[in-house]
Amino acid sequence: MRSGSILALLACVFLTFGAKSETLVLNVATNGNDEWSGNLPEPTANRDDGPLATVHAALKTVLTAQRLLPDAFEGATILIRGGNYELEEPIELLPGHSGPNARRPLLIAAYPDEKPIISGGRRITGWKPVVGKSGLWQAEVPEVREGKWYFRQLFVNGKRKQRARTPNEGYYRIEGESPQDKPVKIKFKPGEIKKEWADDGDVEVVALLAWAELRMQIRSVDESNHVATLSGNPRPSNKENNAKYYIENAPDALDKPGEWYLNRKTGIVTYWAEPGEKPDEAVITAPKLTELVRFKGDFEAGKAVQHVVIRGITFADADWELAQDGYADTQAAVGIRGDIWGEGVVDCLIEDCVFTRLGGYALDFGRGCKQIRIVGNEIYDLGAGGVRLGEPTRRESEFDQNEDNVVTDNHMYQLGVVYPAAVGVLVFHSGHNRIAHNHIHDLFYTAISVGWNWGYQENPCHDNLIEFNHLHDIGKSVLSDMGAIYTLGPQKGTVIRNNLIHDVNAFTYGGWGLYTDEGSSYIRLESNVVYRCKSAGFHQHYGRENFVQNNIFAFNREHQLMRSRDEDHISFVFKKNIVYFDSGDLLGSTWSNDKFVMDENIYFDARPEAYPETMRFAGATLDEWRKRGHDRKSLIADPLFVNAQRYNFRLSADSPALKLGFQQIDLTRVGVRPKAAR
Repeated sequence: MRSGSILALLACVFLTFGAKSETLVLNVATNGNDEWSGNLPEPTANRDDGPLATVHAALKTVLTAQRLLPDAFEGATILIRGGNYELEEPIELLPGHSGPNARRPLLIAAYPDEKPIISGGRRITGWKPVVGKSGLWQAEVPEVREGKWYFRQLFVNGKRKQRARTPNEGYYRIEGESPQDKPVKIKFKPGEIKKEWADDGDVEVVALLAWAELRMQIRSVDESNHVATLSGNPRPSNKENNAKYYIENAPDALDKPGEWYLNRKTGIVTYWAEPGEKPDEAVITAPKLTELVRFKGDFEAGKAVQHVVIRGITFADADWELAQDGYADTQAAVGIRGDIWGEGVVDCLIEDCVFTRLGGYALDFGRGCKQIRIVGNEIYDLGAGGVRLGEPTRRESEFDQNEDNVVTDNHMYQLGVVYPAAVGVLVFHSGHNRIAHNHIHDLFYTAISVGWNWGYQENPCHDNLIEFNHLHDIGKSVLSDMGAIYTLGPQKGTVIRNNLIHDVNAFTYGGWGLYTDEGSSYIRLESNVVYRCKSAGFHQHYGRENFVQNNIFAFNREHQLMRSRDEDHISFVFKKNIVYFDSGDLLGSTWSNDKFVMDENIYFDARPEAYPETMRFAGATLDEWRKRGHDRKSLIADPLFVNAQRYNFRLSADSPALKLGFQQIDLTRVGVRPKAAR
């Protein structure tokens, strides 16, 4: 930005600060100019001043004001007018952009009643119909041919389109055992993989392996033995026999309306238009950037980016990348970062924004991030998941810790479209967080995952509160071994309560509602309602002294409760719960060593042929079970829900559960609240 305009602006700022000590206000608009002051929301009549054209220019002005007027600076507001802003490079926030304090933050917000879109994409124009091929259209992108750009996503009028895929619906199946060769080799059925795809270089296999996926390029094909060699090595945990897979980005897989293919060598993108679409008139966008916003604290100096508020802005159109040797996940798409990310960030708020058409996680606040509030956002149509907090690495210094964050009242859906193992809200080594009143649905793996510790080692993940979330349509029979809420490792002080969970469906095993996995310990799980899960409403793999109380587990299909490892200590206390079912059995897996406490529960099998005397507790009758020390005060009785068949789990006044001390669960506060009620 030119120095004269900045000096003129700061002269005004100086006079303003001297008189009133007010916040610096800058305007950004699509008809702006980075040579102007930014003082005005619209250009003047003679166009010699007006709004700035880019957020980058506004942030440069804020830095200059901070540097030249450190004592007078009272914060800044950047107001962005409606319209589409195509970034040339990501927006970067540094410690120098910080607001002076929590009451005077740097505010980057939508201009009142307007809807700005910060985009990492470019519009592709010049579409022409392909002669002799009805529905096919092509456009030339010279930057692709020149090796300057290669995109993996395409959006038509804001709607994601399918990269050429085969099969169009469903999946192929890898023949036999898990692919553990290095590099990966998969055995396929005749005709599923073609030899010429290896010559193309960009044709990808996406394989779904239990709770993770791999995405790799095809490097060679042995047609006689039906074996394809891929570009990289698997993870040791990438194991599932006869696993599902599909092919993406093969030129001859472009065989259905809504699909597209990009030829890297010619730079020609081909799209098969859907009925009623006119590509020469549509807004067709491809992402050019892989990240949109960076918050970068200074770890060497120990200075954080602080007191920043981002409000009312849409962030869209960021791509994903694939290394030469491809990608293999271990769990939760851990290797995929956020398109808006921060490190060394304190006391910042992201509120009422939209995150869509992105290639990775939407928001990612890792090392050294504290008091981050993510509130009231809509997060959908993402390559990976919604929010990441913390990092897989443990840190020692106080400045490096991640803690005290809030994720509330967000609506997250259509997640994991590129990386199916991605999670709605993923918490690594981070404590004292609140995840509440979110609505998370339509994803292929876990909705909320807390902890990153396999075993009983102490770790920083503790005192987290997960409450009043509505979580449903999880797994969708694509991956396995997931839960609506999933935990790992000891987590003293963590509470999971008042969540509404339903419709968790795994491909093979492991569609659970509440899933306390390896080492999960000292967690309270109370007043949750969990129904219609494939494998069980509650499953503890192994852990210590979890407390499960006042929950409703209903209509879970294979089992109602599961415990899959005997240990020498108490696994959990299970008291004052209601278990109501009409399929499967009550207890699944391992219940042999009696190192668990169960009592004051209500159990009811609603099948017409079921009777109290036919109820079995891991093969035992109720009398036999009680002799082992369990459920001595529990009842086999109808809890008298208001309408169980319509999933109204309020209890009638004469319910036997109430007499045992069960407390009614209030679901009226579950999910996203109106803004005034936050």
